[in-house]
Amino acid sequence: MSIRPYRDIVRRKSRQVMVGSVPVGGSAPITVQTMTNTLTADAASTIAQIRRCEEVGVDIIRVSCPDEDSTKALPAIVKAARVPIVADIHFHYRRAIEAAEAGAACLRINPGNIGSADRVSEVVKAARDHGCSMRIGVNAGSLEKDLLEKYGEPCPEAMVESALDHARILQDHDFHNFKISVKASDVFLAVAAYQQLADACDYPLHIGVTEAGGLRTGTVKSSIGLGALLWAGIGDTIRVSLSAEPEEEVRVGFEMLKALNLRHRGVNIISCPSCARQQYDVIRTVEALEKRVAHITTPMTVSVIGCVVNGPGEARETDIGFTGGGNGTHQVYIAGVPHHRLKDEGIVEHLAKLIEEKAAEIEAAKAATPALHSAAAE
Repeated sequence: MSIRPYRDIVRRKSRQVMVGSVPVGGSAPITVQTMTNTLTADAASTIAQIRRCEEVGVDIIRVSCPDEDSTKALPAIVKAARVPIVADIHFHYRRAIEAAEAGAACLRINPGNIGSADRVSEVVKAARDHGCSMRIGVNAGSLEKDLLEKYGEPCPEAMVESALDHARILQDHDFHNFKISVKASDVFLAVAAYQQLADACDYPLHIGVTEAGGLRTGTVKSSIGLGALLWAGIGDTIRVSLSAEPEEEVRVGFEMLKALNLRHRGVNIISCPSCARQQYDVIRTVEALEKRVAHITTPMTVSVIGCVVNGPGEARETDIGFTGGGNGTHQVYIAGVPHHRLKDEGIVEHLAKLIEEKAAEIEAAKAATPALHSAAAE
């Protein structure tokens, strides 16, 4: 019996759709999304928030379009954004048409709540005419009344049936450029629904645990739910739903993908929890170092360990390693090999400069061999 390498995740085979210039599904990298919380009609504030999210690497951003003032602001937002914009539409089919005309790359809708068949047909035509994809967004908290009556409560079967019913509406219009989500705030419900949906269709899946909570609680719940799905190969684009600033959702999303070896962006710091053996203040050092190198997008791994028990072993596997030693003198490793000693003073700045130098070296190598370092390699 052959054994699959333990680090390999075999992704579910899905068709690919385009969200503007960003591919979702197929063999494309798993993308990270977030959603603005500014009033979309306030284009300046919305653009400023989008810019902060772009700075931390967001791939796709969704904005609410509940009224005509929002869709009127959309052209300026789309023009200013460096990433594709998804228009979030509920109930008002004209907002979907206006968003498509304004340059939205994708429409997040439920075809079932848009209205009559004629209205759905108009929305599909607008999407097709303007090169928009769509996302069918099913949520456990807003399931159709007939499905709740049929199943008695929100459950995976009801959510999947809702999603497939909505997908059928678009398929009947010969429209297939869409992805699907079946979100719930309950981790077990969300995971089970996505597992069933993954088996039932080959459309790309937008995964998330909705209304997960604040930064800490929501990160934990999302990591459990999305981690289980991603580990099983399910998920083509993710949104971590937090009661926190949108850029925090992006940061957490990338950390999830890094932890599962699915995408690599920025510095991955391996650090110990600290104990009485530590030879310097590990907690404060790591806290300061993370902030100091947050601007670096080049993938690399750095180990910061408080003592010699695990420090040398971790350093052998990282680009840059730092291990605490006695008498305030510590060991720095480069490419797994002891390189030089370092006193207590200026640890953070010293390591940050080494990381910046390594990033520059990696980027120079990429520039010299661009074919080997395409964006898809993330």
